[in-house]
Amino acid sequence: MKLEEVDAGKRAFATLRAFAQRPVQRIEHCELCHAEVGPDHPHLLKLEGGRLVCSCTACALLFASDTGRRYRRLPTEITRLRDFSISDAEWDSLGIPINLAFFVLDTDDGSVSAKYPSPGGATESRLSRETWLNLVSSHAGLEGMEPEVQALLVNRVARGQAAAAGEYYLVPIDLCYRLVGVIRKYWRGFSGGTEVWQEVENFFSQIRSGDSCIGE
Repeated sequence: MKLEEVDAGKRAFATLRAFAQRPVQRIEHCELCHAEVGPDHPHLLKLEGGRLVCSCTACALLFASDTGRRYRRLPTEITRLRDFSISDAEWDSLGIPINLAFFVLDTDDGSVSAKYPSPGGATESRLSRETWLNLVSSHAGLEGMEPEVQALLVNRVARGQAAAAGEYYLVPIDLCYRLVGVIRKYWRGFSGGTEVWQEVENFFSQIRSGDSCIGE
């Protein structure tokens, strides 16, 4: 075999290997009608089982008015509660061991799930209706929070003096689970390591800037 043929074969093999190693573009589909959807597609919450469902716009509009309430459409707005703050004493009374958590209101009994990210996923702690109502009475910004599909997202992980009081947002519930995924992906060792907390800061930085592709 001639030398130039060997070189050509090597180049062809290298090209094929590079092609095979390229990241595959994942195509997502509506889980109701199976239509292809873009990266910023709507999400629905399937009430039975509490599962998040990818949806096309048409199905999201259809089930937004679903009288059977099989699905509930997630909101898309992110609202920062700038005049909102939970004191250290209030936070300690909630029994949450870290300064990062989200709170979801239960439709059936009015109780609240407090969930905080961990290496194994979201760890859940239940708050009584009385505890939540006491918190709402002191913080009017929580009165309009939508059950199941919207969450109070709290970041009290201090990043300098300016962030010491914490950040508080009303967000779609899927955004909280993206944060859980970030922590699961980057957590190392007992305390998480430097990288995971930098990724958490990056996550909240995107929220502050209004990035619609947070966590993608």
